[in-house]
Amino acid sequence: MKTPTLFKEYIWLVNTIRRAGSISLAEINEKWTSTEMSGGVPFARTTFNRHKDAIEDIFGIFIDCDRKSGYRYFIGNEEVLREDSVQNWMLSTLSVNNMISESLSLQDRILLENIPSDGVNLHQIIAAMKQGCLVELHYKRYHAAETKIFTIAPYCIKLFRRRWYLLARYPDGRFAILSFDRIGKVNLLKEHFEVEENFNAVEFFQECFGVVIGDGSTPERVVLRAYGLERYYLRDLPLHHSQKELQSMDEYVDFEYYLRPTDDFKGHILSRGEWLTVVSPQWLADDICDRLRANLEKYKK
Repeated sequence: MKTPTLFKEYIWLVNTIRRAGSISLAEINEKWTSTEMSGGVPFARTTFNRHKDAIEDIFGIFIDCDRKSGYRYFIGNEEVLREDSVQNWMLSTLSVNNMISESLSLQDRILLENIPSDGVNLHQIIAAMKQGCLVELHYKRYHAAETKIFTIAPYCIKLFRRRWYLLARYPDGRFAILSFDRIGKVNLLKEHFEVEENFNAVEFFQECFGVVIGDGSTPERVVLRAYGLERYYLRDLPLHHSQKELQSMDEYVDFEYYLRPTDDFKGHILSRGEWLTVVSPQWLADDICDRLRANLEKYKK
């Protein structure tokens, strides 16, 4: 069987089990035989077991079996499918890719956003992370007159708002966020480094809205008020994992967050215009008002 076909089957199987929560092989086959992929032929248990092993090996997703409840299958490590995990990103991307590849006749009616891959540089940095070696980067910041050369330890990679970012650690221990679209040449060095034992990439960005770090802001409780359709958008796509709905009124909904009110967070609030306002803290509401006034002055000019 061709690899693309197998991947489609793996993705279908994970999505089916995940949606069901708990499902027997007979129920899986009932759903499977109703698809065009199956050709009406059910999964043999040996095929199912091979798929299960391949899914764990490729995606790191473990399909477990509850024997006491009649051999029902479920995702044994559901936590790896959290919204911002690599596994969830891969699964979602491949699932959409499968749907689109099966709908080429509609290609002129399916419009997508381009996410730059940053090709060679992204490949090089991932290779350095695997090997645990230091990297020499040629980097030119926006508005900088010259390209500078840094030696850094590549700690993690983060995708945010269609851009790839690198969390780099300098020899003096400082962390910095570097944008891949500003990276020029990349050289892998012979010197190696060890990621700190207590470092956790998810926890590192836990209190961040996006990729802004080290700006002096501290995490605090923030309450935003969403009007119109914005309240429904936020319910469907939360701004941050800490989002909680506080109260729902006829005209608005209040949402609570616990994060660092960094410039990228403020920028998002401003981008939503009249549909999103700050209830608390007061200093943040004042800051947003000052920025709005400054913008209005530019329009007057």
